[in-house]
Amino acid sequence: MTDPIRIAMWSGPRNISTAMMRSFGGRSDCAVSDEPFYGAFLKQTGQRQPMADEVIASMDCDWQSVAEEMRGPVPGSQPLWYQKHMPHHMVADVSIGDFPDHRHAFLIRDPVRVVASYAAKRVEVNAEDLGYARQLDYVDQAAQMTGKPPIVLDSADIVRDPEAHLKALCSALDIPWDDGMLSWQAGPRDSDGIWATHWYGRVLETTGFGGAESAAPQLDPAAQRIADECQPWYEKLSAYKIRL
Repeated sequence: MTDPIRIAMWSGPRNISTAMMRSFGGRSDCAVSDEPFYGAFLKQTGQRQPMADEVIASMDCDWQSVAEEMRGPVPGSQPLWYQKHMPHHMVADVSIGDFPDHRHAFLIRDPVRVVASYAAKRVEVNAEDLGYARQLDYVDQAAQMTGKPPIVLDSADIVRDPEAHLKALCSALDIPWDDGMLSWQAGPRDSDGIWATHWYGRVLETTGFGGAESAAPQLDPAAQRIADECQPWYEKLSAYKIRL
């Protein structure tokens, strides 16, 4: 029997990461998991993010236990397991290095758009919350673990040409292409985190990736300073992204 393939997608927040989870969930051969370390992150840091108490109560918040689960049997015995992870959640001694047998990929987005998305939710944010620095560190670690170039995709490229870039992602991950990745049913999923009611409003209405992004939003000076702080990390990450 062939061993299952576990895919760890390391994404910053507000970065079409849920749409990507929907895309992989549209495959006929793939289980998905939604930010399994979020509860442990909230419990350890005490951050008062939206629905923090509900999230902690709904999840396993033990770092080692969650890590063991992510390395364990695949839900539904599927041959693929897509795990949506956030680098900035990894504040304990569990890190990307604890998943040497996963196939790692990275999803990035222009920090101006990320900060604007937070502002639209009226949630304050700082550069550390966006995870660019740790994402770059994880890119380096993934390359060292595998001896191969890291797999990095920019969300703007995906929404501009989903099929081409998703096919390139599948090729880089060495998994077969599945047309089900291009569309999905609207609405919630049992696999969604309990926080979906707050954060996933637009995604719950979608049935596929949207078109190319509109003009860059204008930020107020405080928000622009955060985006500017993240920009050098984003540019370094962009140097690795898949280019067609």
